[in-house]
Amino acid sequence: RTTLSALASEPVQTELWDNPTTPIPHTRIGQGADLIVVAPATARLLAAYRMGLTTDLLTNTLIATRAPVLVCPAMHTEMWEHPSVVENMAVLRARGVHVVEPESGRLAGGDVGAGRLADPSTIVDAVERLLGPHDLAGVSVVVSAGGTREPIDAVRVIANRSSGKQGYAVAAEAASRGAAVTLVSTVTLPVPSGVEVVAVETAEQMLRAMTELAADRDVIVMSAAVADFRPEVVADGKLKKREGTPEIVLEPTPDIVAGLGAAKRDDQVLVGFAAETNDLVANATEKLRAKRLDLVVANDVSAPHVGFAHDTNAVTLLRPDAEPVEIDLASKREVARAVIDAIVDIRNQH
Repeated sequence: RTTLSALASEPVQTELWDNPTTPIPHTRIGQGADLIVVAPATARLLAAYRMGLTTDLLTNTLIATRAPVLVCPAMHTEMWEHPSVVENMAVLRARGVHVVEPESGRLAGGDVGAGRLADPSTIVDAVERLLGPHDLAGVSVVVSAGGTREPIDAVRVIANRSSGKQGYAVAAEAASRGAAVTLVSTVTLPVPSGVEVVAVETAEQMLRAMTELAADRDVIVMSAAVADFRPEVVADGKLKKREGTPEIVLEPTPDIVAGLGAAKRDDQVLVGFAAETNDLVANATEKLRAKRLDLVVANDVSAPHVGFAHDTNAVTLLRPDAEPVEIDLASKREVARAVIDAIVDIRNQH
């Protein structure tokens, strides 16, 4: 308790009447909260909350608040699936209580099944959605992420160093602000809460997915690093070293963002990314003009801690009708926040 009080901005409270300076702490806590998160939420707690049974500080606080409540159930599979728990959850949802569903995995008793407390990152995503500005509520967004892989044979590919982290951060930020988000991805990363993922591998697969999804989306964010070239012929099986050095003839891959730009509706926002190693602004500005983009997110991937595989990024945001905006080295989620801010501003000007 002392440790948690030291780490938090407020003293930890566990009893209804243990604070002489605040004789009714449950009322004060409930009235002052922006959001109440219960993690983990046990079967007993859910039942008490459903019935309005106030037996301790937590249940009293839940009944004494008008703030939104987010519960994160955690219990053994048999308990989670019991009819009484199922009914309690249905009633709480009907009353407007927000729920982060438990995951499947190893449980406290050593068995495996549904009921494991959701990953902390999933809970944080849900909190951000509830507390966020919701300035993308009702807006549909499609984001691409990761680097494409173009097969040479059954084993080898032409690829790049893109980790997909920036695209996932953009998807997470858009979802936290109320958007319905679909992520077209070549990589396997933790999926942001509420985001739908379409898995692809090659530039051709990404082209088909993005073209189909973009047709009815409000915002299109093309953050994936698409290979510029692919082998003209993909070898059957695995090429063997003993057979000598193969001659691999390359052909260009489809220019996905150019196609999206050509088909873009006036009410759509199209965002492209430009990973450069020199003449950053000049090259990104040409991409902005040539591909009918509303926004280009440009970064110098030769700079330290920027771009591929890093958790940080530094970018310049370029728009046709505004001065460039530089975002200094920051986390990719912070960069994503700046990108979404720009998208919201562009939509407001449409």
